[in-house]
Amino acid sequence: MAMVAAIVAIARPEAVVTLPSGLRTIMLAIDVSLSMRAADVEPSRIAAAQAAARTFVQAQPGDVRIGIVTFAGTAALVQPPTRNREDLIAAIDRFDLQRHTAIGSGLMLSLATLFPEEGIELESFTAGGASGDRSRGRALDAPPKLDKKPPVLVPPGSYKAGAIILLTDGRRTIGPNPIDVARICADRGVRVYTVGFGKAEGAMANV
Repeated sequence: MAMVAAIVAIARPEAVVTLPSGLRTIMLAIDVSLSMRAADVEPSRIAAAQAAARTFVQAQPGDVRIGIVTFAGTAALVQPPTRNREDLIAAIDRFDLQRHTAIGSGLMLSLATLFPEEGIELESFTAGGASGDRSRGRALDAPPKLDKKPPVLVPPGSYKAGAIILLTDGRRTIGPNPIDVARICADRGVRVYTVGFGKAEGAMANV
């Protein structure tokens, strides 16, 4: 699945993401966990991710809306979809690193932002929780809880109005299984593109 690529480290944060020409809303889901401080990618993984995000934003046509979700222990919509490039750059510049890595939460919030009219429940995804924690009535690896009315399944990749681009440096440590969430995205036809940051041998981050 597409999420598998998220844990594959690359030597440099350089990637060409080919997007369908008809897209009008793109969600950037960006990892702001403490491990993004690691300097195996100069000057750091987070700085490289921010630079890549700025370059991507500035390269898009003016009629394309872009939204930004960040995730660490929880996920947050730091910039609703907009065509205002100055607002997007400002959001990228004020990232705040936090503990843990909830990749699944970041993907689910991005999906919910693409489909605001469907009322997708986010509470169980954005709240995080430790492995096996049942205080919220659901273990970490339990099947995700969806909105009350299941959507009509469509062929993977068939949704032409939007996509999600995931930027991360590793695997999830908390929150829903990103593979499960990737399947939910696929069921709605949404493509998830992944970009990894970090070298194969890894690095220590100053936390």
